[in-house]
Amino acid sequence: MADGPALYEDGGPEHHQGTDFDVRTVVAHMPREVKERFWYDSVPWQRFHHAYGPGIDVPDRLEGLRSREPKTADRALGLLWGSVCHQGQTSAPGALAVPFLLRIAADPSTHNRAQVLLLVAEVARREHYGDGTRAGLLRTADDGLAYDSSGYLQNWSVQAAREPVAADAHLLLPLLDEPDPEIRQAACYALAAASGKVEHITAALHERLRAEPDRAVRAGLVLGIGQLAWDHHDERVVKQARTWWSNPEQPVEVRASAALAWLCLVDGPVPDDLRAVLDTIVTDDLARLLASVPWMRNVEYRGDGLRHCLDQILNPDAYPWFAAQ
Repeated sequence: MADGPALYEDGGPEHHQGTDFDVRTVVAHMPREVKERFWYDSVPWQRFHHAYGPGIDVPDRLEGLRSREPKTADRALGLLWGSVCHQGQTSAPGALAVPFLLRIAADPSTHNRAQVLLLVAEVARREHYGDGTRAGLLRTADDGLAYDSSGYLQNWSVQAAREPVAADAHLLLPLLDEPDPEIRQAACYALAAASGKVEHITAALHERLRAEPDRAVRAGLVLGIGQLAWDHHDERVVKQARTWWSNPEQPVEVRASAALAWLCLVDGPVPDDLRAVLDTIVTDDLARLLASVPWMRNVEYRGDGLRHCLDQILNPDAYPWFAAQ
């Protein structure tokens, strides 16, 4: 099979939409038995490129993740991450890998399950590292056309990765109850990238939030609920987020994450009462607590993701490069 075209050339994306060179079509038509039985040979990896060339090496790395040897699994994860999500840029082979990654993460015998889930989440999001703005923190997909280093339409790769997260959410939802808080946090981050009908996922995150004892995971659950609401303009979440941040009886990590989510979901100036809340609750202790939350880790600067994110939100004119995206 020939290599795929650079879609900004060769007729443009419209010419290839819905064809065998549309990774969304390939993922959507992947038979269930291929995913369940790890039949890698049934997937056209060579047709699509990651950062280092055709995706023909992805199956070996996926299989390495399933190894019972921690060193083998660690090496496979590093190689896979560096190729299919190189410097935060989603690739089509990464999208093809998502159905398998979900099943690998769901297996209790897998090493680095949390890291596998984080890889799913990053493949299923636009290139966003460093972007903590109101328009960027919770945005999953690019508004305009974005091409990866091979010339392939990154929008298609992101969409192709998000759809199996939604279709196979039944594999991820039980992970919200895992004993390991890192797995719960990573499962939430991955679920937040789901597309389509997500009401059941949002409901599950709310349910987990009511029972969650870990403070950092609670903050992540609030941001996950906000990210799911971003695409769907869910006014119920907007109202709930305001209720959370304005209620002094809520834990500070919930109030801070709810404030961030609310600011991303609404337009207009930052209200004075919200500024007062933030001045009160944002401390060094809270910043350290939230450092492990994926959204904050992706925007951290000098070890402080919370304050850097708030600086972008409250002082957008200081970050014109994000406004231009």
